[in-house]
Amino acid sequence: MYMKPSIPKGTRDFGPIEMAKRNYIFNTIRSVYELYGFQQIETPAQETLQTLMGKYGEEGDKLLFKILNSGDYLSKITDEELTERNTLRLASKICEKGLRYDLTVPFARYVVMHREELQLPFKRYQVQPVWRADRPQKGRYREFYQFDGDVVGSDSLINEVELMQIVDTVFTRFGVRVQIKINNRKILTGIAEVIGAADKIVDITVAIDKLDKIGIDNVNAELREDGLTDEQIEKLQPIISLSGTNEEKLQTIAEVLKDSETGLKGVEETKFILNTLNSIGTLKNELQLDLTLARGLSYYTGAIFEVKALDTPMGSISGGGRYDNLTGIFGMPGLSGVGISFGVDRIYDVLNALDLYPKDSLQTSQILFINFGDKETAYCMPIVAKVRAAGIRAELYPDAAKMKKQMSYANAKQIPFVALAGDNEMAEGKVTLKNMATGEQNMVSAEELIQTLQL
Repeated sequence: MYMKPSIPKGTRDFGPIEMAKRNYIFNTIRSVYELYGFQQIETPAQETLQTLMGKYGEEGDKLLFKILNSGDYLSKITDEELTERNTLRLASKICEKGLRYDLTVPFARYVVMHREELQLPFKRYQVQPVWRADRPQKGRYREFYQFDGDVVGSDSLINEVELMQIVDTVFTRFGVRVQIKINNRKILTGIAEVIGAADKIVDITVAIDKLDKIGIDNVNAELREDGLTDEQIEKLQPIISLSGTNEEKLQTIAEVLKDSETGLKGVEETKFILNTLNSIGTLKNELQLDLTLARGLSYYTGAIFEVKALDTPMGSISGGGRYDNLTGIFGMPGLSGVGISFGVDRIYDVLNALDLYPKDSLQTSQILFINFGDKETAYCMPIVAKVRAAGIRAELYPDAAKMKKQMSYANAKQIPFVALAGDNEMAEGKVTLKNMATGEQNMVSAEELIQTLQL
C-alpha cells in the first residue's frame, strides 16, 4: 500500500519563498555581527556525549538527542541490563554521540581544541541548526536554527554593552519592537545567600526562570518541592515582584544584598552595563532590569539577557549571557566568555505574523526568455549568457511549451519581465521585452535589455 511520506514532529520543510525570508534573516544578522568584528565558524552536527552531557543542567541533559552506535550496539549489553531497563545506563553504553543542543558548548570545545590558532579576544558568529527532544508546540521546535555571537578571552563588560547594541540594531533593522531584559547570575547567587539557601541556587534559578510560563504560585510550589522552607520562599517574594525604574531596582537590590559580596558584584556589573548604554544613547528598544530573569542553563555566571517581541505573542527570540568557566570543563580554566543567540525560527514566525519582510526579499529571476523552438532557443542562448554575465538573474524556459504555460510560469514565480524572440526579432538582432506588471513591451537590443533591468 502506498504510504504518504511525512517528517518528524517539530521539524519543517521550507520552500523557495520561505528560504528567501530566512536568508533575509540570516543576512541581516550576519551583516550586524560583521560590523562589530565577528568572524564565522562552523562545528559538526554531532558531538560526543562526553562533550554535551552535564553542561545544560539536568533538564537540558534529558532533551539531548542521542545517536545509537554503529554496528551491533547491543553486543556489550547483558540480558540482565536489558531486563533492568535503566534507560540512562543503557544509553551511556549504546550511544557515544549526540546532536548538538546549542552552539555555545560546541564553541567552547572548539576554542579549547584550536586555542593555539586563535587571536584573543576571539569574536565568532555561527549559524547552524540545533536539536532538542522537546515537546513540539507553537514557537517550539525539535530542529531549529540558532545564530550565535560570542566573545572569549576578555573579561571586559564592554563586550556585554556591544552585544546589547547588536541585539538592538538587529531588531531595529527587522522593524520589530522588542524588550531587552537583563539580569546577573551573581545577583541571583547573592539572593540565594541572603535567604540562607546558597546550596539551592540552581533550583532557585530554574524555578524563577519559569515565572512567565507557570505563574508565581507554581514557582513557589516548585521551590517548596526543591526543599526551600516557607520562610525562605517568603523572603524571595519581594525580590521576584520588584518594580520601579532600573535605577530604583538596582538601589533596592543593593540594599537587600549588602551582606553578599557576590551579589553586590553583580549589582556593580549591571550598573556599568546600563549606565554605559544610557551614556551612548543609541538604543531604539527598551532595556529592562528583570530580577526574575534566570536563564536556566547552568553555565551562566554573570550578566544574562533575554529578548521578547512586543507586538505578537512569542517566547524568547534571543538570549544569552556571561560564562566564566565553560572552557574549564574542557581543560582550559580561566577563559571568560559572553555571547548571545538569535532564535532564527521564532524570529521567522514573528516577521511572518507582523508581515515585516521587504517586498523584494524573494530573489526570483528578473527575466524569463520564452522558448518558441530550437531555432529561437539557439538565438536566445548567447543573449541569456550576456544577461547573466551582467549580473542579472535570468532563465530560458527549457521546453517549447505553449505560450500560456510559459507565461503562467513567469507569473507564478513573480518574474517581472519576459523576453520573446521570433522571426522579426531575430532579423533585427533584438528581442521583445515585456513588462509583466504593466503589459508594456518594446523591441530592444541585448545591451538595451541589460540597461533596462539594471535600473
